[in-house]
Amino acid sequence: MKFLLTSAGVRNPSISGALVDLLGKPIAESRALIVPTGVHPFPGGTDQAWQAISGTGPSPMGDLGWKSLGVLELTALPTIREENWLPAVREADALLVWGGDVLYLTYWMRKSGLADLLPSLSDIVYVGMSAGSIAVTPYNCDAEFDLQFVPDGSDMAAGAERALGLVDFALYPHLDDPDMEDTTSANIEKWASTVPVPTYAIDDETALKVVGGTVEVVSEGDWKLFNA
Repeated sequence: MKFLLTSAGVRNPSISGALVDLLGKPIAESRALIVPTGVHPFPGGTDQAWQAISGTGPSPMGDLGWKSLGVLELTALPTIREENWLPAVREADALLVWGGDVLYLTYWMRKSGLADLLPSLSDIVYVGMSAGSIAVTPYNCDAEFDLQFVPDGSDMAAGAERALGLVDFALYPHLDDPDMEDTTSANIEKWASTVPVPTYAIDDETALKVVGGTVEVVSEGDWKLFNA
């Protein structure tokens, strides 16, 4: 599977160029599905989900000029016949996975069956944004934050620190964002020292392009690599 893992969407020409390269054709000739599921647990999640779908939010993904754009809501999939949603996934050129709550997102990726399906989608480009990018790594750097949104009595909190592990490195987005006190280089380095894989810290102008396990940093901003 091909990955374009971003901190805040396709924000600059370098990241856009990487996306086109992964697609193998222009965005205007490509079909995409957007996954807004991760924002539902947050206050204002309903508005944020609409921003993701409509392309009116601050992170460019759905508004890039796709040939077609559909919505894949993971919480609905367990109640739908597989033959009514699976073809749309297999026919898509890109899967746009929005940000939000990593724990909630990975929970529904597993429960919906999408997590098991992803490794077989060799031609699709997985485009992650923030939590959507963290979700495919082995470790959830937002676990402590996400736990506060788990409903009482839910089993969702089990294994909160683990994500899907579809790539072999960890990711910490929003490097040195002035509005996020946990994203300082010092804090990320401290967290990176607790996991047994390399950790990429990327700012909002940076993305990771991953093909066949090979990582290429695409950046018009700042990034750091902390070794295991």
